[in-house]
Amino acid sequence: MKDLGNGIFELGAEDVSLPIRDVRAHKGDFGRVLIIAGSVGFTGAPTLAARAAVRSGAGLVFLGVPEDIYGIEAVKNDEAMVFLLPSSLPDAVRAVTERLRKCDACLIGPGLGLTSWARELTFSVLESSEVPLIIDADGITAVSRHIDILDKLSCPLVLTPHEGEFARLSHELTRLGREEAARKFATAHNVTLVLKGHRTAIAEPDGRVLVSPTGNPGMATGGSGDVLAGMILAFLGQRIPNAVSKAVYLHGAAGDLAAERYGQYAMTPSDMTDLLKYVLR
Repeated sequence: MKDLGNGIFELGAEDVSLPIRDVRAHKGDFGRVLIIAGSVGFTGAPTLAARAAVRSGAGLVFLGVPEDIYGIEAVKNDEAMVFLLPSSLPDAVRAVTERLRKCDACLIGPGLGLTSWARELTFSVLESSEVPLIIDADGITAVSRHIDILDKLSCPLVLTPHEGEFARLSHELTRLGREEAARKFATAHNVTLVLKGHRTAIAEPDGRVLVSPTGNPGMATGGSGDVLAGMILAFLGQRIPNAVSKAVYLHGAAGDLAAERYGQYAMTPSDMTDLLKYVLR
């Protein structure tokens, strides 16, 4: 890890090694993780996140989706276990709460939409979870309207905004710059903030900021963030040390390999997920 000064460090390949698995291990040893995602017109996000979580070693991946896209997601996902979220908010909250009690980490937000149903479900998860949470995409938009909820949590929280989403959380980006704005938000609210983009910055609650040298402009396409969210989820569920920074670095490395093989114009988020098998090996 390279010290860039002022509490900012650049990640290196030596910082992202993964634990060697015990030969006696079983799927329960590698995390039960929960994804709450998707809506009509946004059926790709749940699948991209779930496939990335599976590819990143999660033992069991549960994917909860609204009932009007359940059939689509059930067909698209072979390795994640898809379950239905009822249109009745109390029933949906009950279904998520039951799963959450049995899981080691949770991701909510990709493609979930901005309806009152999605917003209230997000708040319910935030208020009830005792396991690490990753809030992404539409979940961030919901939180941005009620920032105070972040200060009432009893679980570790990771937020994964791109710059447009971060602008809804904070107005400090232009004044302070990426690293300092991310640090200020993370320390103020005791969260880990992953500010995506060129040299993705991971701001930790203690004020340290890590930047990743991996990644390229070919990753600037819809779905790349869903892959990253799924990777972070899987690593947190497995209790891998420094899970967030390792996921960010390796996500970028998969993007770099995809660019090398297919070119920045033609590469896709699915290519990145598929190439994780080489990056993680």
